[in-house]
Amino acid sequence: MSDQGFKPVRHDGKKALEKAMRRPGFKEAWEAGADDYAALRSLLEARKQSGLTQDEIAVRMGTSKSAVSRLESSMRDPKHSPTFETIRRYAKACGKRVELLLV
Repeated sequence: MSDQGFKPVRHDGKKALEKAMRRPGFKEAWEAGADDYAALRSLLEARKQSGLTQDEIAVRMGTSKSAVSRLESSMRDPKHSPTFETIRRYAKACGKRVELLLV
């Protein structure tokens, strides 16, 4: 075994995104998903503010942890987008309510 030890590789997400934005088509694709990512951020922030785990949210929703995990990861998948009712139940489990804002 090598005695060189662990040498972490630094990653600058901001710099990587700036570089990616220069690739053809990337900026358009990134911006097209902005609403989906904003919705996902809202869900994750609600859970974080509630201090609850996926398991705890699942119990409050009457579902499984894997269903909550799928919900949190499905916001970017048009084939498996959650229903408004599911989002409302998730919000309620977090002690929140859903407000729809069209701008």
